[in-house]
Amino acid sequence: MIFYRSAPFVLALELLLQILTVLPAAAQQAQELRPQISDLKIRAALKEISAAQVQSDIEKLVSFQTRSTISAQDAASISAGRGIGAAREWIKSEFERYSRDCGGCLEVKTDSFTQPVSERVPAPVEITNVYAVLRGTNPEDAKRIVLVSGHYDSRNSDTLDTRGVAPGANDDGSGTAVSLECARVLSKLKFPGTIIFLTVAGEEQGLYGSKHFAEFAKSQGWDIEAVLNNDIVGGDKSPGQDSKVVRVFSESIPDGTTEAQLRMIRALGGENDSPSRELARYVAQTGRAYEVQVSPTLEFRRDRYLRGGDHISFNEAGYAAVRFTEFRENFNRQHQNVRSENGIEYGDLPEFVNYDYVANVARLNAATLAELASAPGPPRTVRVETKELVNDSTLVWEPSSDGRASGYEVLWRATSAPDWEHSQSMGKVTRATLPVSKDNVIFAVEAIDEAGHKSQPIVPVPER
Repeated sequence: MIFYRSAPFVLALELLLQILTVLPAAAQQAQELRPQISDLKIRAALKEISAAQVQSDIEKLVSFQTRSTISAQDAASISAGRGIGAAREWIKSEFERYSRDCGGCLEVKTDSFTQPVSERVPAPVEITNVYAVLRGTNPEDAKRIVLVSGHYDSRNSDTLDTRGVAPGANDDGSGTAVSLECARVLSKLKFPGTIIFLTVAGEEQGLYGSKHFAEFAKSQGWDIEAVLNNDIVGGDKSPGQDSKVVRVFSESIPDGTTEAQLRMIRALGGENDSPSRELARYVAQTGRAYEVQVSPTLEFRRDRYLRGGDHISFNEAGYAAVRFTEFRENFNRQHQNVRSENGIEYGDLPEFVNYDYVANVARLNAATLAELASAPGPPRTVRVETKELVNDSTLVWEPSSDGRASGYEVLWRATSAPDWEHSQSMGKVTRATLPVSKDNVIFAVEAIDEAGHKSQPIVPVPER
């Protein structure tokens, strides 16, 4: 575009700037939220996710007859292909196969420990988590970790039954299949950040596997930015199911919040902006960008009534974590012995799983993992100035630690809105003033790289 430097042009430009300066705040808020730009390489990878592979994985898990955490795991049982030990070895071999296919790009590991006697553990038992690490290519970014998880143990009506059939096709063969399929597909790509593909045991006994892993990560100082837990994402084939929707649960007030922090949250109306809530919004944003054929609906509670999941272990360790679960659960097909009574089919069998649905949930997970691992680190120490009573809002922050941010974007929404509504690109700066009253909105700042990958948004704290 050519700009002519004539006197009339300059006068007109100055007048336009004056008009923009005095526009009412409501008019200046009219900028819509800028959509996330999808990455063509990630988009191509999502097409590689296969419903047929998901079906094969779930049917293989069911073939072990029971995957109860306290079922057999001796050499003879493993050889016979029965029990949790056989399931564990198969999962490990799958991760190792994916690693061979990508030239050794995955570090396949186990996390084993002895769980002492508890209400659902009648005798000490070894619990083993199996995981694969796709190490980031950028030394600084590789310290930042995103993680996807599912639990591979199963149960029937009796949690202490070690020999009865417990297929666990949906709960949680489906979530395990999501972790496996994400590993198979994403291991073919390279990312600046690190991705961990995790499968845990001990969930049905009391979240023991995920608790041990989360506490281990915390003790090692791992910087886990996001945990995507998939539990019951099989899209059960029963009336009332919506195969286009997956629920994403996220906690409000994190564990470990101090009294001073609670006072600030209450004063500012920050109950809806925990790190886990921002992660849930990021999942929704990513799903829209990649046009995934399952829409995340944001459930603003930690989990369902009377139930819990492995994301809670990570929440309790201080990590941002969310849970993916199908839209409508059929409780006759969870934690039930396989049987038919009065025309009702009970039991968690493969024929009730919608494999196309699981594949779509895997695509949503994979897109989120890939975007987070591609994005620059989030801005640090984000603050909103509250030194005086003004209607403009000034935000300040420190640059991303990895130095890859090409710019920053300010987001905002009405205090009553569930998701981000507006955004403004600010360039490569660390300070921005907007003609929007901080009293009326929630702000956040995110980092963006040259390719358009966005970090998770960081909500500012007040600075006087």
